[in-house]
Amino acid sequence: MRRLRRARIAQQKVEIFKPIIDRRYSDTEVVSHDSNAIRCTPVESSGNILLLSSDTDVVGIDEAQFFDNGLVDVCTTLASYGVRVIVAGLDMDYTGKPFGPVPYLMACAEYVSKVHAICVNCGDLANFSYRRSGGTRLVELGASDTYQAVCRSCYDQLRANESK
Repeated sequence: MRRLRRARIAQQKVEIFKPIIDRRYSDTEVVSHDSNAIRCTPVESSGNILLLSSDTDVVGIDEAQFFDNGLVDVCTTLASYGVRVIVAGLDMDYTGKPFGPVPYLMACAEYVSKVHAICVNCGDLANFSYRRSGGTRLVELGASDTYQAVCRSCYDQLRANESK
């Protein structure tokens, strides 16, 4: 969000997209867990991003893990047109496996900034999302009531306790 706001301050034309299924905090905004918000366009599929981003300098995409695998081609195409593409998303699902198109996007990106949360159990850097609510569906929208950020050690311990 900071990068997108800076692009707007620099008078660049910015378009921001998120998957239409993400209605946790707002239908028309990307909202961070600390309640910062920025207007966006919710879209049904990655192909809509190409259609809606003509004459744009910067494209922001949030919750990339919820998009189809066509997102990789969309981002590559935009970048080839000279558009700066900023993508945010989880690289792993709640089982610790690669999530949606994000690992492929990371592989073809010029720059990757992996941001870590803080483990809610021990305070170390957290790069796992532990699903607290159970269930086996891959896509289960939620916030701190459903997921908690944990480090590898705490994640492994929590998963081990599940099987007891």
